[in-house]
Amino acid sequence: MTSPSSSVQEARKALGQRLAEIRQGAGLTKRALAQSLGWHESKASRFESGSRAPSERDLRDWCSACGAEGEAEDLISTARGIEGMYVEWRKMERHGLKWAQESVVPLWERTERFRIYSPWLIPGPVQTASYITALLTSIRDRRGLIDDVPAAVKVRVEKQQVVYGKRKFAIILEESVLRYRIGGTDVMAGQLGYLLSVMALPSVSIGIIPQDADRSGLWPVEGFFLYDEELVNVELISAHLTVVQKHELAMYAKTFGELAELAVYGADAREIITAAIESLG
Repeated sequence: MTSPSSSVQEARKALGQRLAEIRQGAGLTKRALAQSLGWHESKASRFESGSRAPSERDLRDWCSACGAEGEAEDLISTARGIEGMYVEWRKMERHGLKWAQESVVPLWERTERFRIYSPWLIPGPVQTASYITALLTSIRDRRGLIDDVPAAVKVRVEKQQVVYGKRKFAIILEESVLRYRIGGTDVMAGQLGYLLSVMALPSVSIGIIPQDADRSGLWPVEGFFLYDEELVNVELISAHLTVVQKHELAMYAKTFGELAELAVYGADAREIITAAIESLG
């Protein structure tokens, strides 16, 4: 896997390449384009290299100078997408945890197939209210956010209704996820018990990668949500990353498939979860 932080830069480079192609199609040098717009030549160079993000006005002017006004709206849409790819948690959560939870509801509602890999937490679609409360309380305290945890929990629980519809969920967990005591033993016992029950749903497939699995070919990677073939969300310590480049989506899909091959399912998975419950004493 490439470093998640490289995704934004790669997307900016791809946008810059499109700008270069439009300019070349118009038969203009960077100098000629810049002169026609009253820019310094280095400004056009930085846009094409991806080292500087163009504004919407810049994109419209570029297309106008190249006689390619019809390209402007698509370029602006692409640029807006890039701008939203890497969002610091402090920006996403500045209005509170409830707003952050609500912001992804449209994505959840339009997704038909969820592929989720988690190396450290039970993922959102199959969390209990108590587990969610423990997680969000910790996030609130760690990041110094406003206290709207109960409202945020309510939104996340309501989001989970998608699990009971026609959508498909393929979830891969590292066994260690079952052992991390989020919220204490009672919360974890309830969460693991719920995991056993949700495994019976026809829409949900849960695989557990045993701790003693041979990882010589593929070690644990960052947790991610793959929504259809549309995008990937990755949660970093400092930010929320959205991956949209097709070749990167393919890498995540391939990695999910390889992780899925390491996992056990059905009775074997239930046995591992039951052992984790028993270990809670």
